[in-house]
Amino acid sequence: MKPNHKGSATIFKNPVLERLTHTHIALPITIFLVIAVGLLFYGFQYGFLDVVSAIGLFLAGWLLFSLVEYLAHRYIFHMAPTNNFKKNIQYTFHGNHHDYPKDKTRLAMPPIVSLFVASFFFFVFKLIFGTLVFGLVAGFLFGYALYLFVHYAVHAYAPPKNFLKQLWIHHSIHHYKDPERAYGVSSPLWDWIMGTMPERKS
Repeated sequence: MKPNHKGSATIFKNPVLERLTHTHIALPITIFLVIAVGLLFYGFQYGFLDVVSAIGLFLAGWLLFSLVEYLAHRYIFHMAPTNNFKKNIQYTFHGNHHDYPKDKTRLAMPPIVSLFVASFFFFVFKLIFGTLVFGLVAGFLFGYALYLFVHYAVHAYAPPKNFLKQLWIHHSIHHYKDPERAYGVSSPLWDWIMGTMPERKS
């Protein structure tokens, strides 16, 4: 299907479920920034973090999110629809976005789903890293909030006339030229490392 720059896909026949798939971008960004700040505050308040460890863990969590963003986009959101189940999952999570890339209300997962995923990562990281989780997950959620902001901006606004323009170009290549490349949205770092950078014309 050729991308449609007007309208919105219908994912669920149930009107309540369908409504829950739409969200204003400010809501999830605010939620995850507030949680990130809260985690850092809690870590400092109870002595789990100091300034140096907080900075290091925050940056590590941010970097880890960028990897998860890349892997999820490449291997889950673009999974091969080899059967009806995979086809429905892929379209529900991401295929509808490629069909309607300008639908501003579907540029983020619904907050309920995002909170569930964030809680899952928190408890997994807590089991692995113990009290370091407060700095790691803060950086991880900041990375997610930044991803949401960048993804919204590249679809909703004209590219700026500075170095950030490359993010617009990178994501546009993924949508309109080569969906098997340029999976990174908030950063092309992992595309460069994993060999999925768009090919440059000689």
